[in-house]
Amino acid sequence: MKKYPKLVQTDKRGQIVIPKEARTELGIDEHTGFYIYIIPGEGLLLKQIEPEPLEKTTIIQEIKQHQHKIGLSEQNITRAEKEYKVQKGGLEDL
Repeated sequence: MKKYPKLVQTDKRGQIVIPKEARTELGIDEHTGFYIYIIPGEGLLLKQIEPEPLEKTTIIQEIKQHQHKIGLSEQNITRAEKEYKVQKGGLEDL
């Protein structure tokens, strides 16, 4: 990647586009998260967040605990988890 600053502009919704070569070098895809810091008198700083895999979080356990209250079956939860893994490339657990 070229190490000089790139000029980017906001669109009418306030969004900016991260140049492709920067996304490629940093491994940024459409689901990458960032912390955003405001640096007074300077601008913004984005810090890439490493995604935590769904199966390693407590989200699935919490959903399973409350599945009857929210009207979900074990089969639907398992199917949704598998679909997530396929989207993320985690086919080894299927």
